[in-house]
Amino acid sequence: MNSFVIAIVASYLLGSIPAAYIAGRSRSIDLRKHGSGNLGATNVMRVLGTKIGLLVFAFDMAKGAVPVLFFPNLVPPSAMPLGDRTLMAILCGIAAIIGHVRPIYLKFGKGGKGVATAAGVFLALAPVQTLLTLIIFAVVLLTSGYVSLGSLTSAAMLPVLLAVTVGTRSPIFVISVLVAIFVFWTHRANISRLRSGEEHRFGKRGVKAKRSAATIAIALVIVGATLIAARFG
Repeated sequence: MNSFVIAIVASYLLGSIPAAYIAGRSRSIDLRKHGSGNLGATNVMRVLGTKIGLLVFAFDMAKGAVPVLFFPNLVPPSAMPLGDRTLMAILCGIAAIIGHVRPIYLKFGKGGKGVATAAGVFLALAPVQTLLTLIIFAVVLLTSGYVSLGSLTSAAMLPVLLAVTVGTRSPIFVISVLVAIFVFWTHRANISRLRSGEEHRFGKRGVKAKRSAATIAIALVIVGATLIAARFG
């Protein structure tokens, strides 16, 4: 087995580690049968609490960042696609995301939606733009109360920030668009619930977000993030 295949397989296997499932089993709970049934950090927070959920989120991000940062080092330039290390890193990141969504350790069953792992991938590939995107995610979450809306907004904004900074011809921009499409696809049920007003709100139930304030805050952060990316990215 050549080094290219080893790096891709290793990335997939690392991405497949189901941190949410393991966290649930440590409390004798199968998260696939509780909450939203999703093996992601949000459902962990909902069922097991914020502290464990944050640990799962951090681990899921690391599953994306580690393959991008280290696994291309296993591959000599002659074995990399087009001899490009960035492209090799992207492929490792994609393999990790696929592993998170369809983990081999759970017999390729449904895993998480890939948002945290994708965030880790892009944090390694484009740290400034990704940090700005994470700020956008936090603002959307805190002002609206919807994790899904934060994920969708972030997925849409990252390609914009990358287009402003690295250009639309960069492979990082191209993969960010593909990942954004994938995130919207995995959140199609959430989108339907958001449109009907039935989406689960993070935090206290029955507390309505102040829509006007939330809209203004989100708009200001998006504009600010774009300007910062254009200036310093």
